[in-house]
Amino acid sequence: MVKGTTSKMGKMYLVLVFLLLYIPIVFLIIYSFNQGTTMDKFTGWSMVHYQELFSDKRLLAIFLNTILIALLSSVFSTFVGTMGALLVDNAKRRRTKETYLYLNSILLVSPDVIIGASFLIFFTALGLPLGFWSVLLSHIAFEIPIVVLMVLPRLNEMSSSMVNAARDLGASNWQTMSQIVIPFIQPGIIAGFFMAITYSLDDFAVTFFVTGNGFTTLSVEIYSRARQGISLEINALSGIMFIFSLILVTVYYFIENRSQGKRKVMEA
Repeated sequence: MVKGTTSKMGKMYLVLVFLLLYIPIVFLIIYSFNQGTTMDKFTGWSMVHYQELFSDKRLLAIFLNTILIALLSSVFSTFVGTMGALLVDNAKRRRTKETYLYLNSILLVSPDVIIGASFLIFFTALGLPLGFWSVLLSHIAFEIPIVVLMVLPRLNEMSSSMVNAARDLGASNWQTMSQIVIPFIQPGIIAGFFMAITYSLDDFAVTFFVTGNGFTTLSVEIYSRARQGISLEINALSGIMFIFSLILVTVYYFIENRSQGKRKVMEA
């Protein structure tokens, strides 16, 4: 009886949490179709704000900049983060491994404001103009620790006997890496890639410090426009970004299911 009650309360709690998370998003998207210009009252259905959005060349350019930064930074950070995870996993001494993990965690636990200010000082000292490259390098830097943490658990799950057996059979280091290690940790790499994209699209504080020369991203632009007054054009853009996020999650879901299917076939 107690178990059933606990299970029912758990389900109710989950429903409540999801409602609290999704109701504001649904509310925002619904008002993106409002005929009026404010969220005070819904006056009727209209696509006028989407038409305004697609005619706003500046906002569309910023949207493309944001997607480009997210994709490029995710690709580079996934590669570097995977190599970093392999380095940490191959550390001979436990103390060395713990030191690597500690250094990797600094960017994760440090406040975004501190990280953004640090990058600003660093780029200024190097004489690097603030703009596309400063934003890209900053995003790569704070995404790398995320990828490392996504890949490391898969490396810890991999039995050393698989690698030793491949080497005993005459496989080279490259063959072992490309045919044994990488396929095994592929789910972690994919998860790290998608997490990196999410963090890049979501970032505001770090980007706010390192953007300049007319280059900006959606988070910074929306903040700037919100200070001048909320426009339902932003609602329309948020709705499109939400759909884009759903597509990313769906793609990741199918890739993960396919990877699990392959692993089950290999284990069978």
